[in-house]
Amino acid sequence: MAPSGRRRDGCSGPPSHAHRRHAGRSRHGIAVISLQFAMLSTALGCSASGGADPTSAAAGWQDASAGVVSRPAIGGGVTAVTSLDDEGRLWTIVFDLATGRRLWSRPSTTSGRPADLGVAPPAVAGPPGRAVVGSVEPRSSGAEVVGRDVRTGSQRWARPVGTTFGPTRCGDSLCLSEFTAEKSARFAVLDPTTGKASWTMPGVAEAEWADRRRVVVFRIAAHPVIEAHDLASGRSLWSFPVERALGGTVDLSGGWSFGALDNDLIGYLAPFRARQGAPLSAFGFFSLRTEDGALQWAHHRSLRLYPSADPAVALVTRDVDPNDRYGGFTQVNPHTGRAVAAIPAPPNSGPDRWPAFPADLSALGLLQPGHPGQTYDLRTGGLIAGHVRAWSFCTTTPAPLKINGSTRFFPVPAVCPYDMLTGRRLASTEPPPGWYTGAVDGWRVWRDEHGGLHGRHDAEGTVPGMLG
Repeated sequence: MAPSGRRRDGCSGPPSHAHRRHAGRSRHGIAVISLQFAMLSTALGCSASGGADPTSAAAGWQDASAGVVSRPAIGGGVTAVTSLDDEGRLWTIVFDLATGRRLWSRPSTTSGRPADLGVAPPAVAGPPGRAVVGSVEPRSSGAEVVGRDVRTGSQRWARPVGTTFGPTRCGDSLCLSEFTAEKSARFAVLDPTTGKASWTMPGVAEAEWADRRRVVVFRIAAHPVIEAHDLASGRSLWSFPVERALGGTVDLSGGWSFGALDNDLIGYLAPFRARQGAPLSAFGFFSLRTEDGALQWAHHRSLRLYPSADPAVALVTRDVDPNDRYGGFTQVNPHTGRAVAAIPAPPNSGPDRWPAFPADLSALGLLQPGHPGQTYDLRTGGLIAGHVRAWSFCTTTPAPLKINGSTRFFPVPAVCPYDMLTGRRLASTEPPPGWYTGAVDGWRVWRDEHGGLHGRHDAEGTVPGMLG
C-alpha cells in the first residue's frame, strides 16, 4: 500500500511485512508549533473538526466509478490520475478540475516501476494554453512517455524510455529517469511542449523539489546524494552526500521520502535489516537548505509516522533506542529541528496501534480499531479524555491490485475518521483533512477507499499533503 510517487516505510517501527504495505517507496516553545498548526488549518480552509469552511467552499464534485489507484496530479485546469478497470488494465484518466467531467483517457503501464513505489500518477506541466499530461503508455517493446494536450488528449510527442519510474513535474519542465533497468539509465529533464531533452545525466534519480530556476534531485545509488542543478542547463549548483547527515550504513531498501516547503527540504530514510540479527541501517530525518544545500539539522533513529502531514509542514516522529526497541514520540519543529514536545512510549503502543491525527494536527492518537485508544494533546503532552475525532488509514490490510501481469502493487491509501474513545470508525461524508490531501491553488483532490475521485475548491494557495 505504498503512497504513489516515492518509496516509503512503515508507520512507527523497524519495518515488518505489514508495515511496508505503506512503503512507496525527532525547544522552541509549544506556542510556536501551535501557531504553525493554526496557520496550516487556516491555509487549507479546514476547521478543527475536519470539515471545510462552508463560506470558502467554491465547488465540489465526485466520480465514484473512477477506479483511481494513484495519487492525483493537478495543473493546467485539469486533474489526472491512473485508474484500474475491471479487466485489470491501467488507464490515464483526465478530468476537468472545475467540474469533474471526464475529458479523455489512454492506456497506461507500470513498465519498469518498482512495486514499492506504488502506481505512478501522470504529470501535468507546461505553460497556460500549451500544458500537457505526461504519462507512461505501453508499446510493443517497453514503454513510452507520451505528452498529450490536457484538454483533448491529442498527442504532442512520444519518447521511448524502455523502463521508467514515470514522469514528474519539476518547475516548468518534466523530469524522469529512463531505461532504469539498464546500465545506460539516465535522468532527463524535458521541455513539456516538445518532449525534447533540455539535459540529461547518467544514473537513476528522482526530482524532489523545483522552482523555475533550480531542481533538487535524489540520486538513487549505494551512496545516495542530493544534488541541485540549474533547471535550464543542468549545471551543478551543489551536492550533499546523504551519509553525511545520517551515517555510513545507509540502505535505500528500507525506503525514503522527502517534503519541501519554503526553503526547507526535509529528507527521510527508513531503516532496513539486511538479515536476521543484523543491525538496522542508518535512518532518520535531516533538513537541507534548497538555496545552497547546507545541512540545517538531523535526527538519527527517528521513524516517520503514517498517516501524518508532509514532514516539511508538521513533524511527529517515533524514536528507536540503540537496541532497536520502540521508544516515545517527539514533535519536531521542521524549520529548526528542535523538539517541541515529547510523549513517552505508552504501554501496548506497538505496531498494532496506528497513528491518528485530528484535522488541526493538535493531537496524536494511537488507534486500535474497535478498541479504546489513547490521544495525547501535542500542546501539553497530556492525555485527552472523551470523544476525539481523528483520521487514520481506512485499512492496513489492503488487497493487492489485480493488474494484468502484476499482483505486487497496492493503491494509494485513503484515510477515514475514527472515534478515539471507542476505536470505532465513524460514518462521514466530510472530506479528509488538508494535511492529508494538500492543496494546489486552492484545489484539493483525493482518492477515497473505493477508488472514487473527489475534488473541492475549499482551500487557499498551495500546501503539500501527506503524499506530496
